[in-house]
Amino acid sequence: MSRKVQVKQQSTAKPTSKKPLTTVSFENGFHFYTAIGNYTGITATSLSEFAAKLTLVPMESIAFHFQRKDFENWIKYTIRDAALAERIGRIKAEQTTGDLGKELLSAVKTFVV
Repeated sequence: MSRKVQVKQQSTAKPTSKKPLTTVSFENGFHFYTAIGNYTGITATSLSEFAAKLTLVPMESIAFHFQRKDFENWIKYTIRDAALAERIGRIKAEQTTGDLGKELLSAVKTFVV
């Protein structure tokens, strides 16, 4: 007796929800560096934690990540908050590092629930 086995096709559709994530794993958290290979020991796993850590990390770290668009990319692709990522992308890089940090923190705080 021969039986035909029908294999159900797995759906590979992307999630329909584009809601920002509230928390991510440590591995997917934002790890602050001051240069490539120079980890500060500070990681944020949510936007509220990210905002708090922005006040603790060295300004050198903020400048390093800002010029590489690391903040923008983490928020857009990991946290999934395209609006905040876009807002951060509009911050002018010519500012002093201190002003850059203040504007970044201000932008993040407006999106933290």
